[in-house]
Amino acid sequence: MPEFEDYKLGGECQPLILDASAEHYGVALAMLQQTRRDVAILSRQLDGRLYDTAEFIQALSQLASHHPRCRIRLLLKEVEPLIKYGHRIIELSRRLSSAIGIRIIHEDYREYNEAFMVFDERGVIKRRYADRYEASADFNNPKQARELLSFFNEVWNISEPDPNLRRLHI
Repeated sequence: MPEFEDYKLGGECQPLILDASAEHYGVALAMLQQTRRDVAILSRQLDGRLYDTAEFIQALSQLASHHPRCRIRLLLKEVEPLIKYGHRIIELSRRLSSAIGIRIIHEDYREYNEAFMVFDERGVIKRRYADRYEASADFNNPKQARELLSFFNEVWNISEPDPNLRRLHI
């Protein structure tokens, strides 16, 4: 797997073109491990190769636990398959619900077929087609990050949490 630890979130570096899941995962993990405040992820189904690994979950957990004012927000097309599959982000969001929020993309945006991740309003990974791994990534692109976050916030504000995500205490 390619190594991206030499890249610094918010530092000077060239934009990257990603072609494979391993590259995408390496960049996402590197950005996440350097994040201190905010993560915004818009995804159709939280691909397990990218989001359901022990390293990725550990990095999310550390961010949520060690940075009390961080916000981790995920907009998803559907959650039910993830619950049935036992996706680790779902369980983590139940344990750390004050830091991790998941909402179902509002029906007005259901046909949106892109996916993206924004880290600390600087780092960006954007897939033009949500079901492909081809993506652009930039460790320091505040302009694109602001544009994507503006769209993300627009969708987030009208989207609802899925009631199936609540943990039942019996």
